[in-house]
Amino acid sequence: MEGASDRILEAANAETPAAERPPAGAGEAGEARNAEPQGEPLLSGGAGTAQTDEPPGEGLGHHEAMENGSIIEDNKTLMWSMATFHETIQSEKLHLDLGHFPRKAVQQDYCMPDVIPVRVQTDSDTFQDVAVKIERPTFRKPFLGGFKNRITGVEFHNAGSQTIPKKRPEKGTTLFCRETQTVFQKNKRQQTANPTSTQMTKVGLYVSNVTDKLITPGKYLTAEEYHKRRLEAVIVLQKYFRRWHARNLVQKLKEEKRLRLAWEAQEELRKKKEKEDKVRREHERRLNPKTKEDFELLYHALKSWRQEEIERINGTLTGAERKAALCGLLEQEAQLIASIGRHKLNADEENQQKAVLHFLSKCAQPKRWKAYDGKTTEMDTPYTLRARELLEIYRSVTMNDIPQDERIDVLLTLRCTVKEHACELTKEIVELIDREVDLMSREVKECNLEGLRKRICTLFLQYIKMPEFNPEVAKILKVPPDPLKLYKNVNFCRSCENYLPSTEFPVPANSRTIGRCHLCCKLDNEARRRESFLKYRLILENLRKSEAGYQDDTKIVFLVQLQDLQYMIENIWSCQSALSACSDLCDLVMVRWDKQQEWSPWNTILLTKDEADAHLKLCNLQEAYEAAFIHRIKQKHIRAKKYFAQIPAMTSFLPRSDKQANAS
Repeated sequence: MEGASDRILEAANAETPAAERPPAGAGEAGEARNAEPQGEPLLSGGAGTAQTDEPPGEGLGHHEAMENGSIIEDNKTLMWSMATFHETIQSEKLHLDLGHFPRKAVQQDYCMPDVIPVRVQTDSDTFQDVAVKIERPTFRKPFLGGFKNRITGVEFHNAGSQTIPKKRPEKGTTLFCRETQTVFQKNKRQQTANPTSTQMTKVGLYVSNVTDKLITPGKYLTAEEYHKRRLEAVIVLQKYFRRWHARNLVQKLKEEKRLRLAWEAQEELRKKKEKEDKVRREHERRLNPKTKEDFELLYHALKSWRQEEIERINGTLTGAERKAALCGLLEQEAQLIASIGRHKLNADEENQQKAVLHFLSKCAQPKRWKAYDGKTTEMDTPYTLRARELLEIYRSVTMNDIPQDERIDVLLTLRCTVKEHACELTKEIVELIDREVDLMSREVKECNLEGLRKRICTLFLQYIKMPEFNPEVAKILKVPPDPLKLYKNVNFCRSCENYLPSTEFPVPANSRTIGRCHLCCKLDNEARRRESFLKYRLILENLRKSEAGYQDDTKIVFLVQLQDLQYMIENIWSCQSALSACSDLCDLVMVRWDKQQEWSPWNTILLTKDEADAHLKLCNLQEAYEAAFIHRIKQKHIRAKKYFAQIPAMTSFLPRSDKQANAS
């Protein structure tokens, strides 16, 4: 243990002559500690500090020491001064032999051992060696000040000592634990004493016995009889409970049956109504055909009627009667084709007028965009306002059965609009307008003005479609303003011998060259095959819509064309459901066989709408279907792979094993 008192003792030993010093072993530590010369205090006022100007060793001459202002004689040691711990002893050097001691003292690193021997003076002439065990501090001691040598720069710190405090003796009782701090409550029944008393009749006291009861012992009941009676009671309770439970179960089953029958009746009515609506729509389409699909249905119905009539004639007539009947059938077919042609002309004219109005309405629409909050913002530009103005004028010009005054106002408005631009087209429109106004002033019949009015409408429509007069139309026109762009993506149709854009040609997935255009294919179908692709087109549209709902970046379904889907349905799936063999194409849909993988011709199945909904709810196909049915579906998938493996666009989607098999 080190302290300020040790340093005082070491300073005192340094002042003691060699004859009076104790042996080396007791003072080595002190000599090493006081080896530095003249120092300056690091912290003034430190308790128990010692200052000396002399280094250790021989050669110390005459010097003086002061204690509390008084000088200590030379023949006395510092031990003799009996300085207290709070007093300061100052030693001043008077003589130093410079030949024997260096100017600068050398400080050595010192590491105190765990046990040091200390010589203690027990008597005036007796010393005793005591082994002192050094206890290392378990914490870092605080800084209490010290000294710094101004020559060598070595710092000496004051140190304090403290004995280890005694531990409190253990009492054997755990304090501040959960068991002593937590209160547990416990309820326990207690039976308190209830004092009672009885009173008997005696002399001088009468007790009435009117309320007394006569108790007679009954039949003794054994434990076996008691448990038997309890068992019988339990059986009775179980009977009543089971009866109640069975009644509830029957009521629940009856309710489920009623709901099931009601749902089946409702579904039957729905299907019947849908079928009636479908028949009514087909009848309406045949009576008033308007679209390309409607005319396909008409030609397909004509083909079916012709085949039925030919079979009837061949089965009932022979010879000249058969030839006459076939000639009559041919005439009827020609009349029906002519009637279909007239309907087609009327429908084309009406569809063309609708297409023109749709085109102009699209040009006149304002700019729309969605904001961050989901609201739609609309903005009109000068170009859209100009397109809207021209649209209103065109609608007014194409109106029929309006009074003569209103017609003249419309023509004057049109004349002022087109007169803003001077060109050959506008001059011709102005001349036609003046001619119609002149004829109307001469009270010419309206039926004689129809041709003139159609010319005005046609020229004004041509005026509207010119980007110089209607800039907004340049973004919607199919024909680009730059003629050089027409040379890109243009193909030659060998049937009609016209150069058309690539969008006008059907390109099946298995085709390697450009064939006929859409119009030539349509004419060939009407003249020869007379097939209806409406049902296949609906199946393909429903398939693409359902695949887009998965949002898994499927691609194959958009590469498959109408002809490819028709081949799959007719040749691979035989135009019937894989489960119920339903052959109504209007009720059939194509869905994924394994819904975890994207749709492909080798991962599909043809089912009805109800069967498809039930199939998509299945989680394990191996448990839901029999092995024979799964094997049959796999065989159809293999046939589809073989067909589509011939298509270059489909080879990249085939599994790797199939690619290697095809390559070999």
